[in-house]
Amino acid sequence: MTGHVYKSTGSWYTVKTELGHTYECRIKGKFRLKGIRSTNPIAVGDVVDFELETDNNTETGVIHNIHDRVNYIVRKSVNLSKQTHIIAANLDQVFLMITINNPPTLTSFIDRFLVTAEAYSIKTVLLFNKIDTYNEETLNEVRYLAHEYRQIGYECIGVSATTGKNVDKVKALMLGKTSMFSGHSGVGKSTLVNTIEPTLNIKTKEISTQHSQGQHTTTFAEMFDLSFDAKIVDTPGIKGFGVVDMEREEVGDYFPEIFKLKQDCKFNNCLHLKEPKCAVKEALENDEIAYSRYRSYVQILEGEDEHYRTDIWDKE
Repeated sequence: MTGHVYKSTGSWYTVKTELGHTYECRIKGKFRLKGIRSTNPIAVGDVVDFELETDNNTETGVIHNIHDRVNYIVRKSVNLSKQTHIIAANLDQVFLMITINNPPTLTSFIDRFLVTAEAYSIKTVLLFNKIDTYNEETLNEVRYLAHEYRQIGYECIGVSATTGKNVDKVKALMLGKTSMFSGHSGVGKSTLVNTIEPTLNIKTKEISTQHSQGQHTTTFAEMFDLSFDAKIVDTPGIKGFGVVDMEREEVGDYFPEIFKLKQDCKFNNCLHLKEPKCAVKEALENDEIAYSRYRSYVQILEGEDEHYRTDIWDKE
């Protein structure tokens, strides 16, 4: 039998067939994918083959094959920095939810997420949430950031999960697609998903005032079928996003504005750091590239993964 993985709890997987039947499945023995050192060999969104078996009058499935993935998105495993955690597979797009405060989403986090999505060929739309709660100064910050990312080529939408502002725009982009919603804990993912599809009733939690961090409500990624021809993958809140498995020479290829300029550099292996006649550095000096983006690029290049949770805006 063949089906899509809708939920993973680490050792058991909920698999749904094309006929709409769901089965709880497990992996038999060791299951390793070539070239991927991952803490979870099977992810939500995977297409798998499985066989049914009955034990104590309970029918379960045993997964014996994973179909080739169109794409997948990974992050560093929380506990094992050498390993990766596959968040989801076979996605049409990702909605990265951003809040300016309560909790703050830093540009370094946004850029690391975007670089990973670019590396795995996944379209990303930036959703600036909670805009109904912002004063004029904060709204200007949203406008500035949205302008910055639109210039690069990313679609940016200001939304309010509470008032429903621009939720229809998000739903229109989701039609006929599998979309993943991601972002820090507390940015309002579950509230927005519930606004899009009220019958799902995904749990939400208040922001922890002590740390201005959202409390984790989603423990595992889970896929849902929606009522309007769309699938959604709801993910746990992410605190940090370490970039994995990238050669230094290829990092710039996943920054579209840097990739576009690299052919104009004097050296074809230019890393855009201290090399002479570097088109990227010239564009930076002429304000044609955002400084925050270049700084994120340098941080990733230098492997400053331990700093990706800290704000360095105030050091300017």
